[in-house]
Amino acid sequence: MNFENLTLIWLMVLFLLAGVVILGCGVRITDVADRIADRTGLGEALIGGLLLGAATSLSGTVVSVTSALEGRASLSFSNAVGGIAAQTAFLALADMIYRRVNLEHAAADLSNLFQGALLVLLLSMPLLAYTSPEITLFAVSPMSFAIFGVYIAGVVASKRVRDDPMWRPVGTHETRTDQPEEEQSDARGNVSIFAVFIGLMLLMGIAGYVISQIAAVITDRYGLSASLVGALMTAVVTSLPELVTTLAAVRRGALQLAVGGIIGGNTFDTLFLTLSDLAYRDGSLYHAIGKDDLIWLAVGLSATAILLLGLIVRQKAGPGRIGFESVGILVLYFGAIAITAF
Repeated sequence: MNFENLTLIWLMVLFLLAGVVILGCGVRITDVADRIADRTGLGEALIGGLLLGAATSLSGTVVSVTSALEGRASLSFSNAVGGIAAQTAFLALADMIYRRVNLEHAAADLSNLFQGALLVLLLSMPLLAYTSPEITLFAVSPMSFAIFGVYIAGVVASKRVRDDPMWRPVGTHETRTDQPEEEQSDARGNVSIFAVFIGLMLLMGIAGYVISQIAAVITDRYGLSASLVGALMTAVVTSLPELVTTLAAVRRGALQLAVGGIIGGNTFDTLFLTLSDLAYRDGSLYHAIGKDDLIWLAVGLSATAILLLGLIVRQKAGPGRIGFESVGILVLYFGAIAITAF
Protein backbone atom coordinates (compact mmCIF):
# COMPACT_ATOMS: atom_id res chain seq x y z
CA MET A 1 0.00 0.00 0.00
CA ASN A 2 1.24 3.48 -0.92
CA PHE A 3 0.43 5.51 2.19
CA GLU A 4 1.61 8.78 0.62
CA ASN A 5 -1.40 8.83 -1.73
CA LEU A 6 -3.96 8.50 1.07
CA THR A 7 -5.92 11.44 2.42
CA LEU A 8 -5.64 12.48 6.08
CA ILE A 9 -8.98 10.84 6.87
CA TRP A 10 -7.87 7.46 5.54
CA LEU A 11 -4.52 7.78 7.29
CA MET A 12 -6.32 8.37 10.59
CA VAL A 13 -8.71 5.46 9.97
CA LEU A 14 -5.82 3.07 9.31
CA PHE A 15 -3.92 4.49 12.29
CA LEU A 16 -6.90 3.86 14.58
CA LEU A 17 -7.47 0.37 13.15
CA ALA A 18 -3.83 -0.51 13.78
CA GLY A 19 -4.21 0.82 17.31
CA VAL A 20 -7.31 -1.35 17.83
CA VAL A 21 -5.40 -4.44 16.64
CA ILE A 22 -2.58 -3.68 19.08
CA LEU A 23 -5.12 -3.06 21.84
CA GLY A 24 -7.03 -6.29 21.18
CA CYS A 25 -3.90 -8.41 21.01
CA GLY A 26 -2.67 -6.79 24.21
CA VAL A 27 -5.81 -7.87 26.08
CA ARG A 28 -5.49 -11.46 24.93
CA ILE A 29 -1.75 -11.79 25.36
CA THR A 30 -1.88 -10.93 29.08
CA ASP A 31 -3.94 -14.01 29.88
CA VAL A 32 -1.71 -16.17 27.69
CA ALA A 33 1.45 -14.86 29.42
CA ASP A 34 -0.03 -15.54 32.87
CA ARG A 35 -0.82 -19.14 31.85
CA ILE A 36 2.72 -19.56 30.49
CA ALA A 37 4.11 -18.29 33.81
CA ASP A 38 2.07 -20.92 35.68
CA ARG A 39 2.77 -23.80 33.28
CA THR A 40 6.52 -23.22 33.07
CA GLY A 41 6.95 -22.40 36.75
CA LEU A 42 9.00 -19.29 35.91
CA GLY A 43 6.71 -16.92 37.81
CA GLU A 44 4.76 -13.77 36.96
CA ALA A 45 7.56 -11.27 37.58
CA LEU A 46 10.06 -13.04 35.30
CA ILE A 47 7.54 -13.85 32.52
CA GLY A 48 6.08 -10.34 32.79
CA GLY A 49 9.52 -8.79 32.61
CA LEU A 50 10.87 -10.87 29.73
CA LEU A 51 8.29 -12.67 27.58
CA LEU A 52 5.31 -10.34 28.01
CA GLY A 53 7.53 -7.26 27.93
CA ALA A 54 9.12 -8.36 24.66
CA ALA A 55 5.81 -9.32 23.05
CA THR A 56 3.98 -6.10 23.84
CA SER A 57 6.99 -4.11 22.63
CA LEU A 58 7.06 -5.71 19.17
CA SER A 59 4.92 -3.09 17.43
CA GLY A 60 7.14 -0.35 18.85
CA THR A 61 10.23 -2.21 17.68
CA VAL A 62 8.86 -2.29 14.14
CA VAL A 63 8.17 1.47 14.23
CA SER A 64 11.69 2.35 15.40
CA VAL A 65 13.51 -0.01 13.03
CA THR A 66 11.41 0.96 10.00
CA SER A 67 11.95 4.66 10.73
CA ALA A 68 15.71 4.12 11.07
CA LEU A 69 15.84 2.25 7.76
CA GLU A 70 14.23 5.28 6.13
CA GLY A 71 16.84 7.60 7.69
CA ARG A 72 14.44 9.11 10.26
CA ALA A 73 16.77 9.07 13.28
CA SER A 74 14.70 11.44 15.44
CA LEU A 75 11.44 9.54 14.90
CA SER A 76 13.15 6.22 15.58
CA PHE A 77 14.88 7.39 18.77
CA SER A 78 11.97 9.37 20.22
CA ASN A 79 9.57 6.48 19.60
CA ALA A 80 11.80 4.19 21.66
CA VAL A 81 12.49 6.46 24.62
CA GLY A 82 9.04 8.09 24.48
CA GLY A 83 7.48 4.65 24.80
CA ILE A 84 9.49 3.99 27.96
CA ALA A 85 8.26 7.26 29.49
CA ALA A 86 4.64 6.57 28.52
CA GLN A 87 4.67 3.01 29.82
CA THR A 88 6.03 4.09 33.20
CA ALA A 89 3.20 6.62 33.39
CA PHE A 90 0.76 3.77 32.66
CA LEU A 91 1.96 2.05 35.83
CA ALA A 92 0.96 5.15 37.79
CA LEU A 93 -2.51 4.93 36.22
CA ALA A 94 -2.71 1.28 37.29
CA ASP A 95 -1.90 2.37 40.83
CA MET A 96 -4.90 4.69 40.68
CA ILE A 97 -7.34 1.85 39.91
CA TYR A 98 -5.92 -0.51 42.55
CA ARG A 99 -7.64 1.07 45.54
CA ARG A 100 -6.71 -1.35 48.33
CA VAL A 101 -3.15 -0.12 48.78
CA ASN A 102 -0.27 1.40 46.82
CA LEU A 103 0.48 -0.95 43.91
CA GLU A 104 4.23 -0.87 44.49
CA HIS A 105 3.68 -1.95 48.09
CA ALA A 106 1.47 -4.92 47.20
CA ALA A 107 3.61 -6.11 44.26
CA ALA A 108 6.89 -6.39 46.15
CA ASP A 109 9.27 -8.61 44.21
CA LEU A 110 13.06 -8.68 44.04
CA SER A 111 13.06 -9.41 40.28
CA ASN A 112 11.26 -6.13 39.60
CA LEU A 113 13.76 -4.21 41.73
CA PHE A 114 16.66 -5.78 39.86
CA GLN A 115 15.18 -5.07 36.43
CA GLY A 116 14.44 -1.49 37.44
CA ALA A 117 18.09 -0.95 38.36
CA LEU A 118 19.11 -2.62 35.09
CA LEU A 119 16.83 -0.25 33.19
CA VAL A 120 18.49 2.79 34.78
CA LEU A 121 21.85 1.50 33.57
CA LEU A 122 20.57 0.80 30.05
CA LEU A 123 18.97 4.25 29.76
CA SER A 124 22.20 5.97 30.80
CA MET A 125 24.14 4.30 27.98
CA PRO A 126 22.54 6.25 25.06
CA LEU A 127 23.33 9.46 26.95
CA LEU A 128 26.97 8.35 27.21
CA ALA A 129 26.99 7.66 23.47
CA TYR A 130 25.46 11.07 22.67
CA THR A 131 28.05 12.97 24.72
CA SER A 132 31.03 10.92 23.48
CA PRO A 133 32.94 11.33 20.20
CA GLU A 134 31.28 9.69 17.21
CA ILE A 135 33.03 6.34 16.75
CA THR A 136 31.38 3.68 14.60
CA LEU A 137 32.02 0.14 13.44
CA PHE A 138 30.31 -0.50 10.10
CA ALA A 139 28.25 2.68 10.77
CA VAL A 140 27.12 1.33 14.17
CA SER A 141 28.08 2.84 17.52
CA PRO A 142 29.94 0.46 19.87
CA MET A 143 27.46 1.54 22.54
CA SER A 144 24.68 -0.29 20.68
CA PHE A 145 26.58 -3.57 21.04
CA ALA A 146 27.22 -2.72 24.69
CA ILE A 147 23.48 -2.15 25.30
CA PHE A 148 22.70 -5.56 23.85
CA GLY A 149 25.42 -7.23 25.93
CA VAL A 150 24.26 -5.58 29.16
CA TYR A 151 20.66 -6.59 28.42
CA ILE A 152 21.59 -10.27 27.90
CA ALA A 153 23.73 -10.28 31.04
CA GLY A 154 20.81 -8.72 32.90
CA VAL A 155 18.41 -11.42 31.70
CA VAL A 156 20.75 -14.14 32.96
CA ALA A 157 21.29 -12.37 36.27
CA SER A 158 17.53 -11.77 36.67
CA LYS A 159 16.83 -15.50 36.63
CA ARG A 160 19.62 -16.04 39.15
CA VAL A 161 18.11 -13.38 41.41
CA ARG A 162 14.77 -15.18 41.27
CA ASP A 163 16.17 -18.68 41.81
CA ASP A 164 18.66 -17.80 44.55
CA PRO A 165 17.74 -14.41 46.07
CA MET A 166 20.08 -12.75 48.54
CA TRP A 167 17.38 -10.26 49.59
CA ARG A 168 13.66 -10.74 50.23
CA PRO A 169 10.85 -8.17 50.53
CA VAL A 170 9.07 -8.00 53.86
CA GLY A 171 5.64 -9.58 53.62
CA THR A 172 2.67 -7.58 54.89
CA HIS A 173 -1.08 -8.15 55.04
CA GLU A 174 -1.44 -6.30 51.71
CA THR A 175 1.40 -8.04 49.86
CA ARG A 176 0.17 -10.14 46.94
CA THR A 177 2.46 -13.02 45.97
CA ASP A 178 2.48 -14.99 42.74
CA GLN A 179 0.06 -17.92 43.13
CA PRO A 180 -0.02 -20.25 40.08
CA GLU A 181 -3.53 -20.97 38.82
CA GLU A 182 -2.46 -23.83 36.53
CA GLU A 183 -0.29 -26.87 37.05
CA GLN A 184 3.12 -26.97 35.40
CA SER A 185 3.09 -28.79 32.08
CA ASP A 186 5.71 -30.46 29.90
CA ALA A 187 6.97 -28.94 26.64
CA ARG A 188 4.45 -30.85 24.49
CA GLY A 189 1.55 -29.52 26.52
CA ASN A 190 2.79 -25.96 26.10
CA VAL A 191 3.07 -25.97 22.28
CA SER A 192 -0.44 -24.68 21.61
CA ILE A 193 -0.28 -21.84 24.11
CA PHE A 194 3.10 -20.68 22.76
CA ALA A 195 1.66 -20.84 19.21
CA VAL A 196 -1.16 -18.49 20.23
CA PHE A 197 1.37 -16.17 21.85
CA ILE A 198 3.51 -16.01 18.70
CA GLY A 199 0.46 -15.40 16.51
CA LEU A 200 -0.59 -12.42 18.61
CA MET A 201 2.96 -11.06 18.43
CA LEU A 202 2.91 -11.20 14.61
CA LEU A 203 -0.36 -9.28 14.40
CA MET A 204 1.07 -6.60 16.65
CA GLY A 205 4.19 -6.40 14.49
CA ILE A 206 2.13 -5.83 11.33
CA ALA A 207 0.12 -3.13 13.06
CA GLY A 208 3.38 -1.48 14.14
CA TYR A 209 4.57 -1.33 10.53
CA VAL A 210 1.35 0.40 9.45
CA ILE A 211 1.73 2.96 12.24
CA SER A 212 5.36 3.71 11.29
CA GLN A 213 4.41 4.42 7.68
CA ILE A 214 1.52 6.68 8.63
CA ALA A 215 3.68 8.60 11.11
CA ALA A 216 6.32 9.18 8.43
CA VAL A 217 3.75 10.52 5.96
CA ILE A 218 2.16 12.83 8.53
CA THR A 219 5.56 14.15 9.65
CA ASP A 220 6.60 15.01 6.09
CA ARG A 221 3.25 16.23 4.79
CA TYR A 222 2.44 18.60 7.65
CA GLY A 223 5.97 19.54 8.74
CA LEU A 224 5.53 18.25 12.28
CA SER A 225 8.41 17.63 14.69
CA ALA A 226 9.61 14.04 14.35
CA SER A 227 10.46 14.06 18.04
CA LEU A 228 6.93 15.10 19.00
CA VAL A 229 5.30 12.58 16.65
CA GLY A 230 7.56 9.79 17.87
CA ALA A 231 7.18 10.47 21.60
CA LEU A 232 3.49 11.36 21.75
CA MET A 233 1.90 9.67 18.74
CA THR A 234 3.62 6.45 17.73
CA ALA A 235 5.09 5.75 21.18
CA VAL A 236 1.76 6.09 22.99
CA VAL A 237 -0.22 4.04 20.47
CA THR A 238 2.34 1.23 20.26
CA SER A 239 2.49 1.27 24.07
CA LEU A 240 -1.25 0.55 24.36
CA PRO A 241 -0.56 -3.17 24.97
CA GLU A 242 1.40 -2.24 28.07
CA LEU A 243 -1.52 -0.12 29.31
CA VAL A 244 -4.05 -2.86 28.62
CA THR A 245 -1.94 -5.69 30.01
CA THR A 246 -1.10 -3.69 33.12
CA LEU A 247 -4.71 -2.74 33.89
CA ALA A 248 -5.95 -6.26 33.07
CA ALA A 249 -3.29 -7.85 35.28
CA VAL A 250 -4.17 -5.52 38.17
CA ARG A 251 -7.87 -6.34 37.87
CA ARG A 252 -7.04 -10.05 37.93
CA GLY A 253 -4.83 -9.60 40.99
CA ALA A 254 -1.62 -10.51 39.12
CA LEU A 255 0.19 -7.49 40.56
CA GLN A 256 3.73 -8.73 40.07
CA LEU A 257 2.92 -9.44 36.43
CA ALA A 258 1.62 -5.87 36.05
CA VAL A 259 4.72 -4.21 37.49
CA GLY A 260 7.09 -6.71 35.88
CA GLY A 261 5.46 -6.27 32.48
CA ILE A 262 6.06 -2.50 32.52
CA ILE A 263 9.63 -2.64 33.82
CA GLY A 264 10.53 -5.60 31.60
CA GLY A 265 8.88 -4.01 28.57
CA ASN A 266 10.86 -0.83 29.17
CA THR A 267 14.07 -2.82 29.56
CA PHE A 268 13.39 -4.62 26.29
CA ASP A 269 12.58 -1.30 24.62
CA THR A 270 16.17 -0.17 25.08
CA LEU A 271 17.03 -2.78 22.44
CA PHE A 272 15.04 -0.62 19.99
CA LEU A 273 18.08 1.63 20.02
CA THR A 274 20.50 -1.19 19.18
CA LEU A 275 18.29 -2.42 16.34
CA SER A 276 17.63 1.11 15.11
CA ASP A 277 21.34 1.96 15.11
CA LEU A 278 21.98 -1.16 13.04
CA ALA A 279 19.23 -0.12 10.62
CA TYR A 280 20.37 3.52 10.40
CA ARG A 281 23.03 3.59 7.67
CA ASP A 282 24.21 7.22 7.92
CA GLY A 283 26.42 6.73 10.98
CA SER A 284 25.73 6.61 14.69
CA LEU A 285 22.04 7.02 15.55
CA TYR A 286 22.98 8.73 18.81
CA HIS A 287 24.78 11.53 16.98
CA ALA A 288 21.95 12.06 14.48
CA ILE A 289 19.36 13.04 17.09
CA GLY A 290 18.71 16.46 18.60
CA LYS A 291 18.20 17.90 22.07
CA ASP A 292 14.41 17.62 21.70
CA ASP A 293 14.79 13.83 21.63
CA LEU A 294 16.92 13.80 24.77
CA ILE A 295 14.14 15.19 26.96
CA TRP A 296 12.22 11.93 26.63
CA LEU A 297 15.33 9.95 27.48
CA ALA A 298 15.70 12.10 30.60
CA VAL A 299 12.01 11.60 31.47
CA GLY A 300 12.30 7.83 31.11
CA LEU A 301 15.44 7.76 33.25
CA SER A 302 13.96 9.99 35.96
CA ALA A 303 10.61 8.16 36.01
CA THR A 304 12.39 4.82 36.42
CA ALA A 305 14.43 6.20 39.31
CA ILE A 306 11.24 7.45 40.99
CA LEU A 307 9.60 4.04 40.47
CA LEU A 308 12.60 2.30 42.02
CA LEU A 309 12.38 4.55 45.06
CA GLY A 310 8.71 3.66 45.38
CA LEU A 311 9.44 -0.08 45.14
CA ILE A 312 12.03 0.26 47.91
CA VAL A 313 10.04 2.54 50.25
CA ARG A 314 6.75 0.61 49.66
CA GLN A 315 4.48 3.35 50.93
CA LYS A 316 1.03 1.89 51.70
CA ALA A 317 -0.90 5.01 50.70
CA GLY A 318 -0.10 8.54 49.67
CA PRO A 319 -1.95 11.43 47.99
CA GLY A 320 -5.28 10.19 46.62
CA ARG A 321 -4.51 6.71 47.99
CA ILE A 322 -1.66 6.24 45.51
CA GLY A 323 2.06 6.21 46.20
CA PHE A 324 4.31 9.26 46.07
CA GLU A 325 6.08 7.62 43.13
CA SER A 326 2.89 7.57 41.04
CA VAL A 327 2.29 11.26 41.73
CA GLY A 328 5.89 12.09 40.83
CA ILE A 329 5.82 10.06 37.61
CA LEU A 330 2.57 11.63 36.39
CA VAL A 331 3.76 15.17 37.16
CA LEU A 332 7.04 14.46 35.36
CA TYR A 333 5.39 12.94 32.28
CA PHE A 334 2.66 15.53 31.75
CA GLY A 335 5.12 18.30 32.53
CA ALA A 336 7.34 17.02 29.70
CA ILE A 337 4.35 16.98 27.34
CA ALA A 338 3.58 20.60 28.20
CA ILE A 339 7.19 21.64 27.60
CA THR A 340 7.53 19.89 24.23
CA ALA A 341 4.08 20.81 22.95
CA PHE A 342 4.12 24.49 23.88
